[in-house]
Amino acid sequence: MVSDSTGDTSDRKNLLLLIQLRWIAAIGQLVTIWFVHAELAIALPLFEMLAVIAFLVGLNLVSLLRYRHRERVTNTELFLELLLDVGALTAQLYLSGGALNPFITLFLLQVILGAILLEAWSVWTLVAITSACFVGLTAFHRDILMPHSHMGGFWNLHIQGMFICFLLSACLLVAFITRINANLRQRDARLAELRQQSAEEEHVVRMGLLASGAAHELGTPLSTLSVILNDWEKMPTLTRNRELAQDLSDMQAQLARCKSIVTGILLSSGEARGEGTIRTSVRAFLDEAVADWRALRAPPAFDYDNAFAPDEPVISDLALKQVIVNVLDNALEASPAWVGLVARREGDTLCLEVADRGPGFPPDIAAAPGKPYRSTKARAGAGLGLFLVVNVLRRLGGALEAGSRAEGGARVRLTLPLAGLSGGTP
Repeated sequence: MVSDSTGDTSDRKNLLLLIQLRWIAAIGQLVTIWFVHAELAIALPLFEMLAVIAFLVGLNLVSLLRYRHRERVTNTELFLELLLDVGALTAQLYLSGGALNPFITLFLLQVILGAILLEAWSVWTLVAITSACFVGLTAFHRDILMPHSHMGGFWNLHIQGMFICFLLSACLLVAFITRINANLRQRDARLAELRQQSAEEEHVVRMGLLASGAAHELGTPLSTLSVILNDWEKMPTLTRNRELAQDLSDMQAQLARCKSIVTGILLSSGEARGEGTIRTSVRAFLDEAVADWRALRAPPAFDYDNAFAPDEPVISDLALKQVIVNVLDNALEASPAWVGLVARREGDTLCLEVADRGPGFPPDIAAAPGKPYRSTKARAGAGLGLFLVVNVLRRLGGALEAGSRAEGGARVRLTLPLAGLSGGTP
């Protein structure tokens, strides 16, 4: 599905190139007819030849409407467009000397364009049709009275016409094949990007399955530990010892946090959703996420500015909350002395900017943030946090930009369309 969409975009661009080429052909034919008729004093069937040019203009107008109002362009449509161009060229050659006209080699221009743009069956059909037209023009055509120059070499009128045809074909081929190749390279680059994105998303799915499985496996031992701790808290021997009682209380608190983490993993993977979606607002969601992070990490200096206005109703997303926590954790690890977070609204987009006073991002990581296992931290598994952040943002239709601040430190900018947060299509 993705590759088909990419191919359709390339075909639409190629249709636009054919339209531009047809404009050049129409103008070139007008100039040639005027020069031959007025300057060389060669009699031409002007009405019929101008009618062919009018047909090309009408075809181009229809093609432009087609280009603007429909997304998909098929191989058959491009084939028919080229066939109509071949038909118009055949008509002009029939009216101006047939196969003796030096512009007969313009058939090759149509074949070369077809070889680049069309499927194999279409190209060979085009070769057969142009060959038949060439042969037919040797027998069926209108003769024109052309003064033959007795000079040899380049000054012969027919040789000059062939040279003009060669020059015109060469220039058009270089100009348009270069642009067509650029379209094809752009399509290939887009396909490579989509393949990379697909591989990354598969990696995320595998990590999600692993996390979900681990959460299920941890559920039983955590429940067992909770039962044991509850029994210990009721034992007189332990309750009389204040230090042990305090230790038991701390262990219960940490155990409750572990169970909360396991529940969060299952919720984010689509399981255990007993109460359905939780509706909130952007400001309340951000305030809650920041409050939870601040209570857990207790940063010594944290500047938080929630300037998002006007407020917008959204659905609470645990994965997005984890994204914010992950970025703040990275900033705090790089800069324990200070972390800043600014939230604001730009049109229909939520913008979050996290700043720190750490060493900043190296140029290679800043240019392509979120690549797995690429990090400045010298430990196993480093870089996966930002990788997961980028993929969650991509799922919501958002993006991440990373860079270094002029005053020192790193800056991470998250952008999210509000439609993706409210349950709509990003």
